[in-house]
Amino acid sequence: MAAAVLPTLRDGDVTLRPIRARDAKPLERVLLENRAWLRQWEATYPGGGSVIDTRGSIRNLLAHARSGNGLPFIIEYDGRLVGQLNVSSITFGSLSSASIGYWVSQEYAGRGITPTAVALATDHCFSVLRLHRMEICIRPENGPSLRVVEKLGFRYEGLRRRFIHINGDWRDHFAFALVAEEVRRGVLRRWREGRVPVDAARIPPEDRAAAASPLHLTDH
Repeated sequence: MAAAVLPTLRDGDVTLRPIRARDAKPLERVLLENRAWLRQWEATYPGGGSVIDTRGSIRNLLAHARSGNGLPFIIEYDGRLVGQLNVSSITFGSLSSASIGYWVSQEYAGRGITPTAVALATDHCFSVLRLHRMEICIRPENGPSLRVVEKLGFRYEGLRRRFIHINGDWRDHFAFALVAEEVRRGVLRRWREGRVPVDAARIPPEDRAAAASPLHLTDH
């Protein structure tokens, strides 16, 4: 698979730019400053630790970009590094889909930065890469991230039990998605024009209740 071109995307004071090896130090500084804020949402490895290795992480992200499987971005606000957004699991052909993950520093949360970044990335994947489906999976406890998909109108698709290893254990996630036909004029434009469907991201009470209860594991 050919490497996807890493673009720089902008809207107002928000910029998504390709991550670079020299981002390791400033990225590490922001991650350490936001350790308590971010740790509960960090992907981990079963049996592994949680040491911050920004150089290794960036090398891994750039390798995925070279193989055409990912688009790793830095989120900047008014020229300052405030977070990351990664488009991962890019698949073309009959599936033509990808997933989005993101974080923003606590100091800049609630300013519309993250939904702007997610909208920019999604619009790029639909209009330039010609992908058909974009997915975001979020822990039920992650209120700020759930507000992002609510604002942008990502459609709720279901509860995934023990889906990703986060902060030391397998965690449930709510899955949300958009397909290109739902946002022909763009995710960012639809949001800015106030045309987002009100209940698109609504989570059924039964799924909220299920996520609040541990999955009963049996050994047959």
